[in-house]
Formats: sequence, structure tokens, C-alpha cells
Amino acid sequence: MTARCPNGHDSVSGDYCDVCGEPIACPFCNAPRTGGRFCEDCGYGFTSGDRPEPLVRPEPASAPSGNSGAAPRRTGLGGRGWTATIAPDRAYFTAVQAQDGPDTPTLTFPADGRPRTVPLLGDKVRIGRRSVARGLLPEIDLSLPPADPGVSHAHAVLVAGADGWTVIDTGSTNGTTINGGADPIPANAPVPVGDGDRIHVGAWTTITLAFDREGRP
Repeated sequence: MTARCPNGHDSVSGDYCDVCGEPIACPFCNAPRTGGRFCEDCGYGFTSGDRPEPLVRPEPASAPSGNSGAAPRRTGLGGRGWTATIAPDRAYFTAVQAQDGPDTPTLTFPADGRPRTVPLLGDKVRIGRRSVARGLLPEIDLSLPPADPGVSHAHAVLVAGADGWTVIDTGSTNGTTINGGADPIPANAPVPVGDGDRIHVGAWTTITLAFDREGRP
């Protein structure tokens, strides 16, 4: 099975053209391929040829009678007190560069390294990059500047439990590591994390969890 590049060449390779080296786009939505078996924008299966299922948006929940201005109830450990600080991490970036992956020459550490902090609200907090086409709107959105190209659209999820948080890599392309570890955590397996733990994703992003015991947001 051959693919066709933007310049019209037939290519046996499905990610970069054998003739001119141009990235080959998804035949369904024209998003650039990232090397995985599925398109990260629309879900098209490059090997199987399966087309993505149409996005079904849930109906909005009706407001409770007599209390329309009340905030939604937060359960589990999500809510007041827990935060995640997202920042480019030079040490992690250096470790990624040392692996000498195929995209290493194109990666540049961002000049603006200012961290940002977001509250961890609710029982699940998704980590990834926004994709309007697939209806993916992660709470920790790493498509915001400085956008990390190594992060999958649906990369990982933080899940609150009675004893703390767990992080689950949901089958990302480049994996997830914890606290400077070299080996990625297993895909689709919960790994406990808590106050002070560092979650590394993409080419340079570190997410540090923190808990304020006084409950300040």
C-alpha cells in the first residue's frame, strides 16, 4: 500500500515521502502524520484504513430546579487545594535529546519558560493537546504556548481517588515518565502520584502536583 505526498509522489513509507522527504498528511483530514498507527486529529487508521466515527456530542444536562446558580458538586480529591504547575524543563529536555530520536534535530527548547499553574478540579483531569475536530479539550492543554510537539492529543489523565491521585498514560506516542525516571510508565495502567511528584510528557514539559492543606485554590 502506497501513500501520496503533498507534491504528488507515491511513497512506500507512510510518514515521510521516499522521493522528496515531505511529511505525508492524513488522507482523511490532511493533518500531518506523527508516526503512530492512527491520526491524532481525526482517529483515521493508517494501517487498517478505518475511518473515524463521527463525534457525538452529549446533550447538555438540565439545570436543577430551584438552585440554578449553584456550582456543580466536586467529588473525590479534585477541587480546592490541588494544583498542577506546567513548565518547560531544561533537564528533562536534555534527557529527551540524549535519546536521539528521529525528531531530535528539529526540537528547540522554548525561550519563554514561564510556568503556569492550573487547579485540579473534578475527578479526572486530562493531559494533552486540544483538537476541535475530535472534540478533545484537555484540562491541561499543552497546545498553549509554548506548544509541546511531543505531546499527543489524548496523552494521559489524572484520576482522583480516596488515597490520592493516579496518572494513566492513555496510549501516547512518546510516553510518560515520573520524577526523572528513564523508563515510561506502562500504557493504560494507573500509577500513584501525589504532592510534589513530577510528570514528564512530550519534548520538554514537566507537570508538578501540589497540595495546599489549607485548601486555597
